[in-house]
Amino acid sequence: MIGLTAEGTPLRDASDVAAFARRCLHPAPGDRVGVELEFLVFDRTETAAHVPVARVERALPALPGGSRVTFEPGGQLELSGPPGPLPGTLARLAADVSAVRDALRAAGLVLAGVGLDPLRPARRQLRQPRYDAMAEFLGVPYGPLMMCSTASIQVNLDLGERPALRWRRAHALGPVLLAAFANSPLSGGGAPSGWMSGRQAVWDRLDRTRTAPVPAAGPADNPADAWAEYLLDARLMLVREGQERYRAVLDGSTFRDWLDAGHGRRPTAEDLAYHATTVFPPVRPRGWLEIRYLDAQHPAAWPACVAVTYALVVDDRAAEAAVAAVERLGPYPEWEVAARCGLSDPRLREAAEACFRAALEALPRLGAGPGLAGEVAAFADRHVTTGRSPAADLMDPTPGRPVPAWLNGRP
Repeated sequence: MIGLTAEGTPLRDASDVAAFARRCLHPAPGDRVGVELEFLVFDRTETAAHVPVARVERALPALPGGSRVTFEPGGQLELSGPPGPLPGTLARLAADVSAVRDALRAAGLVLAGVGLDPLRPARRQLRQPRYDAMAEFLGVPYGPLMMCSTASIQVNLDLGERPALRWRRAHALGPVLLAAFANSPLSGGGAPSGWMSGRQAVWDRLDRTRTAPVPAAGPADNPADAWAEYLLDARLMLVREGQERYRAVLDGSTFRDWLDAGHGRRPTAEDLAYHATTVFPPVRPRGWLEIRYLDAQHPAAWPACVAVTYALVVDDRAAEAAVAAVERLGPYPEWEVAARCGLSDPRLREAAEACFRAALEALPRLGAGPGLAGEVAAFADRHVTTGRSPAADLMDPTPGRPVPAWLNGRP
């Protein structure tokens, strides 16, 4: 995390928070992409059963692409690929996903391509002290759902020479991309929840001081200023009291309150850096951009999601065309509209069509081969042109299907 220090230097005032925020958004040359894929894991013959993390670990193979394997609190499997240029990054991570799918299939397990567990109640498997404090702070029902039942795609992008520009693009296009890749419509035993992205609905209902978007910055504004204010006004989730000891903060105080009045001691630079890891806006700066608003996709369909997101933020011509298309629609739909309606909202569908056209034109410039462009075009034909987010497929009953669509649907 940018700004993390070991010396525990006490912060003087809000100017130190502003300096930290500027470091999070400092220009950094490069157009690399890093991808973190989360998957829910199911037993193919007992879909209502939770799969122990130890069982998944025993089944995992060596990964040819070098991805790092971790687990979320509910046992969700995460593969994090090394950052690099778009084509190579996707190829390496795809090889790892394929290896994991094959190994888990041989063990009777399957990676589910869905953003919210459609069947099983939330149950935490990992009992680390940080997770204990987080669970206490977030409360029920949405804390356990977020920690244990959601899965997403996180796209990490270099800030480039103009971080403010990429920051604004990632936010402006967020609702369109959320709608285009909405893929979590089921919950409570497999019933429709009323949301195309139930995962996003869960995040929206957590503590809004840490999950709402960072307030938009105009072309003349510095987004680092908005990020600093966001960090100051976010409620404290927990305070570290030792190497492996965490105390949940339940009195509603913010980091600004701690800086002004204290929690027994003044916060340090290390406390601020750690606080920044406990806030979860849809776009978070960490010396790179974390795009966090995308639902998990089918294990064979995620490259299209990453490719479109990357192209529309990094490629100037594609970004300009996409943002212009969004601005022509007038007052923009809220994030909640995108999560609830997906591409069934006419304005979101129209904007998505323009965005996908721009991304397809950009991909050859970004080094993508015809295979990846073909995957993006196929996704657009199936979902964008028809106004049917992936979530719509998961709700369609298919006579004779041996397993639910969310467990083994076609990409």
